[in-house]
Amino acid sequence: MQGIVKRFPGVVANDGVDFDLRTGEVHALLGENGAGKSTLMNVLAGLYRPDEGGIEVDGRAVEIRSPRDAIDVGLGMVHQHFTLVPSQTVTENILLGLDRPRFRLRLGRFEDEVAELAERFGLRVDPRAKIWQLSVGEQQRVEILKMLYRGVRVLIMDEPTAVLAPQEVEQLFRTLRAMTADGHSIVFISHKLREVVAIADRITVMRRGKVTAAGIPAAGATPGDLARLMVGRSVLETVERTPCRPGEVVLSLHDVEAENDKGLPALRGVSLDVRAGEIVGIAGVAGNGQSELAQVITGLRPCRGRVEIAGREAANRSAGEVIRRGVAHVPEDRTGVGSAPNLSVTDNLIMKRFREAPVARGWVIDPAAARDIAEHLKDDYRIDTPTIETAVRLLSGGNLQRLILAREIESHPRLMIAVQPTRGLDVGAIEGVHRLLLERREAGSATVLISEDLDEILGLADRIAVMYEGRLHGPFAAETTDVHGIGLLMIGGEWAPEGAAVTAATGTAP
Repeated sequence: MQGIVKRFPGVVANDGVDFDLRTGEVHALLGENGAGKSTLMNVLAGLYRPDEGGIEVDGRAVEIRSPRDAIDVGLGMVHQHFTLVPSQTVTENILLGLDRPRFRLRLGRFEDEVAELAERFGLRVDPRAKIWQLSVGEQQRVEILKMLYRGVRVLIMDEPTAVLAPQEVEQLFRTLRAMTADGHSIVFISHKLREVVAIADRITVMRRGKVTAAGIPAAGATPGDLARLMVGRSVLETVERTPCRPGEVVLSLHDVEAENDKGLPALRGVSLDVRAGEIVGIAGVAGNGQSELAQVITGLRPCRGRVEIAGREAANRSAGEVIRRGVAHVPEDRTGVGSAPNLSVTDNLIMKRFREAPVARGWVIDPAAARDIAEHLKDDYRIDTPTIETAVRLLSGGNLQRLILAREIESHPRLMIAVQPTRGLDVGAIEGVHRLLLERREAGSATVLISEDLDEILGLADRIAVMYEGRLHGPFAAETTDVHGIGLLMIGGEWAPEGAAVTAATGTAP
């Protein structure tokens, strides 16, 4: 890729970017949110057309106008959010969109071809299994098989480890090494710098639409070095926290059960106590009941069993009543649940206090008071926006997350439910979010941290529990746990740390 320029209204996403990829290598592409790396790869994958610049494959100039054009020249992309049909089999998903078979489907023959390809690259998956029967890691293997079956030689992977357990990450890395040994090339986009150092051969870093480090060797690089290249300053890999001093029980769940949107069991007899001044981390692969747990606590999903907040029953209460009990919610879906995208920064920041003085003046909102509060929060939480009247749909992911955190934290919550609070954020934004969560802990708030990032949970949580198929395992004192053990529980294995019979934070059986 040479001199790639891609403009959007008011923004130059790629400003004369050069990028090269060699045969048989893993080339990591890093950058802050909004640095332009996803735009660059969307140009390569045929989702965007560049305004300037050109692309060469094997020394030959090519014009890529669509994803089909990209696949025709050997380029394919595996997105973070999979595009599979749950009701169909692995083989049927792999065949979708192909021009063969044309008349008669001899599925057995194609199942054998898929099985042979899977064996060749260590992608263990049953060709006859339905997609809905597969784990997240297995579904990712199907996406990779789709590209390999189409003959791609260059695979672009966007945040491929975001939803995987540690054991699944190890398996993915073995697959990538098998692919590069076979002559394939990988573009690896990730915010997890330790994983980048472990898997990449070379690294390119982007900032504000330009390349600031082109194809540097990964050997000898450290996560700290890469973070400085990404954000222009030193970033703490772990934020210091003081010893936990748990207070009274703020949240108590007892034998809670709930169904998901399909009417299937999502929570199966979940019991948990969370105390003031502690962070309880809930680990798990996506789809094991974590989202439903957060929704039950925050009044967004009906349930059976007992939910108490500060000693008062809260099961099946409205979200408004839960908010009045002192609960803050940082949801997984920032756009659909956490914000009103078409409203301004000001409107979104005052959303929990528009009935209260000084924002409320009788039955109307005082615009001057609302703007004053919004300006202060914008500065205090470093929300990068042209004006406080900008619609929040125009904010980057990191700035939208800061806005949500500002609104929720400034309500001085008794209990905070934070779901995937740093997903998709760069290392600088992640550091800021972690500091804010620890400040609330120091202020005496109880926090439930639901995350698929084990490093995040191990770095912040005082106690850790794992959700698998709707059941809660633990919690265990953080100092007794390790990545391997938690990872085993996340994929349905068995593990118990030494001293797990009594948790450090509560002194009671988990």
